[in-house]
Amino acid sequence: MGAQKSIHAGRAKIDVNVDFTHKLCTSLMFPAFRDTSSPLSLVIGRQVFLCIKHPNLFGGSEKLDVSWDKGLYDSNVLVAFRRPRPEWRPQQCFFIQHSLSPEIGVHGTPVDNFSRSGSGGVNLSKLAVGLDLSEPASSKWSSTTSVKFEHVRPINDDGRAITRDLDGFPITCSGNTHDSMVVLKQESRFAKATDQGLSHFSMQIEQGIPVVSKWLIFNRFKFVASKGVRFGPAFLLASLTGGSIVGDMAPYQAFAIGGLGSVRGYGEGAVGSGRSCLVANTELAVPLNKMTEGTIFLDCGTDLGSSRLVPGNPSMRQGKPGYGYGFGYGLRFKSPLGHLQVDYAMNAFNQKTLYFGVTNLASST
Repeated sequence: MGAQKSIHAGRAKIDVNVDFTHKLCTSLMFPAFRDTSSPLSLVIGRQVFLCIKHPNLFGGSEKLDVSWDKGLYDSNVLVAFRRPRPEWRPQQCFFIQHSLSPEIGVHGTPVDNFSRSGSGGVNLSKLAVGLDLSEPASSKWSSTTSVKFEHVRPINDDGRAITRDLDGFPITCSGNTHDSMVVLKQESRFAKATDQGLSHFSMQIEQGIPVVSKWLIFNRFKFVASKGVRFGPAFLLASLTGGSIVGDMAPYQAFAIGGLGSVRGYGEGAVGSGRSCLVANTELAVPLNKMTEGTIFLDCGTDLGSSRLVPGNPSMRQGKPGYGYGFGYGLRFKSPLGHLQVDYAMNAFNQKTLYFGVTNLASST
């Protein structure tokens, strides 16, 4: 059930969109053929989305966006303010954001032959305030520079601040109830698409700035390279993702490997978590009809032996292998309501997992 209203104040029109609905959530999974008392409880959840947009806040085309997204176990509030600038100058966006979500990728516990990740009792409350500068697109390249202050506070499932995980190891880098940092981020993107295929490359560099001596100082690097080639009606897409972090780090900053969007057949972070990572994905899609595609895929990933360099070595304590592969097949359905993705994957331990994903879900108005 959704509702959208337009509120007129003088010459300005404020758009309010409320989406309060039961729906399939993205990146959900459950082991195939597992006998559970209520399997739908693993897939269907209540999610509330509220969005308020003001296109002319102070009479000079300033834009204010306020959004609130509340799921079963997580929430996100974002306030963004944009000032109009000439197209040839970087576009500015001031933002403040607060999020609360379970930290599963690093502190989650693998179960069912690493096909799922259970809660490790660690949740992250994050507050960020900053500025984004989007450079004007040049040819097929675009770039964004941002600087933000981030405050991270781990809490348990009861909402109480914690400093150690269930095994008694520190969760934060500072050893206190929170970590603070100022992060300078540079992201560059290249995209090219033709009738015969596509090419995509993105690179992110994050630098922790030592404004205060106790704040985190680090350098984090991540890249994603993708290449798609069309063979008649079939389309082959291959991608490679990698990254590394040096300097100060808390365990929750480690690269988590495994899950939908990483190595299918494994739970989130069930392959491993390390200071470095490398993940390769290959997928071949063949159209079955106008609305449906069939796919086969192969994923593999590794922490490059860097899990021991993560403070407390949570990956080793949880028995994660550090490398793994998954393969399988799937279906892609297109409809006016959104795109439905179903993947059936098997990991290196012969454990089968069924994934459901929904994107671009339209709300009724």
